[in-house]
Amino acid sequence: MDHFDIAIIGAGSGNMIVNRRFADKAVAIIEENRFGGTCLNVGCIPTKMFAYTADVAASIDSASRFGIDAEVHGVDWQAIVKRVFSRIDGNVAAAEQFRQDNPNVTVFKEHASFTGSSTVELSSGARISADQFVIATGARATVPEGLPRPSDSPNDRRPIYTSDTIMRAETFPQRLVILGGGFIAAEFAHIFSSLGSAVTVISRGERLLRHHDAAVSGLFTDVARSRWDVRLSTTAESVESSADGVSVVLDDGSHVQGDALLLALGRRPNSDNLGLENAGVSVHLDGRVVVDDCQQTTASGIWALGDVCAPIQLKHLANHEAHVVAHNLLNPESPRAANHRFIPSGVFTYPQIASVGLTSEQAEDAGIDVAESTHEYKDTAFGWATEDAPGFCKVLADRSTGQLIGAHIVGAHATTAIQPLIQGMVFGTTPKRLARDQFWIHPALAEVVENALIGLRI
Repeated sequence: MDHFDIAIIGAGSGNMIVNRRFADKAVAIIEENRFGGTCLNVGCIPTKMFAYTADVAASIDSASRFGIDAEVHGVDWQAIVKRVFSRIDGNVAAAEQFRQDNPNVTVFKEHASFTGSSTVELSSGARISADQFVIATGARATVPEGLPRPSDSPNDRRPIYTSDTIMRAETFPQRLVILGGGFIAAEFAHIFSSLGSAVTVISRGERLLRHHDAAVSGLFTDVARSRWDVRLSTTAESVESSADGVSVVLDDGSHVQGDALLLALGRRPNSDNLGLENAGVSVHLDGRVVVDDCQQTTASGIWALGDVCAPIQLKHLANHEAHVVAHNLLNPESPRAANHRFIPSGVFTYPQIASVGLTSEQAEDAGIDVAESTHEYKDTAFGWATEDAPGFCKVLADRSTGQLIGAHIVGAHATTAIQPLIQGMVFGTTPKRLARDQFWIHPALAEVVENALIGLRI
């Protein structure tokens, strides 16, 4: 049996752990799929490349508002796919080759399952042992019982997809039905509708993006209704599919027809086939691996990071946890804790959305005496330039402490515009200092943040 100092299961953010500090350690990296994990292969990076393409197409459709005569004559779906994945696939191959070339790293392209707290069995039947393990196996798309499984082989011609598969679809669907009302549904609805698909979104919630601040999800839902066929407070009872398309039967008895179906119903941690019970590793009811503040599981010497354990599935959070685990692997006598405060998130749809901290509803539920201020894009010079495109910046502060506790931006470049608010929250800068003690470029989008801060009454 081969023995290693450290064995890492999962080569997404787990692959970030090994750097020059580990040069004297024998490391095993076990990855049954592709290097790079969800983000590089089927998540944030390719989806944002598709979203940018969608933004370009959408800007042409709206050009007449600016006195420009332009139109989209068509899209070359295969060229779009090639542009994205020629870069993605090259990076995946390079990442794996880099690790294969590391003299202290052994790569196993297999599945691993714990047989004890210090051993795993590989799909080949071989076993390896290690002094310490890292679980970084990520998550996968959820397919609830009663709905058809997505197409998973070249011989399966049913046009049923998840976010893991739809970006490599062979043909572009002229009619796309999406089940789900969260960020995955919002991003893919924007992508495909901007490229010419007639999109129907079916969600059981009363509004889309219902976990966001109500003002955010309310505006987004209104905009979505103007772009797509949105069915809210609705569930799919059954799905009939063939190579020619899909027919979704809704709970009110109506049918929705489409050329393809996207199941955008969330993602679940890849913790259920690792033999964790054999290692003494506990999991939450939702499948997340239980970890302490330092990312250690309930089994000593076994750590976890990223989507398999995190409260929020975000790449930047997984990267942070990877840095924490890297330190703790080398310094078990002085472990660091992960910082899960003020984790920002973004939704790359139209309009773009960025959030950090508490929503108004969460602050109210917590009994916080909240001051709020909202400034709309259209009330800034940047908003004039964009012809009053929808958007606003909303900030929340705790009156008792004078500190920012939440920020939410909807509109163009929201994920960039929110950064000074993240910094203000992390470093404890008061809203007044943040607004008054620095220059805000005029007439830039940043003024929407400045004016929202000035509007706080605390």
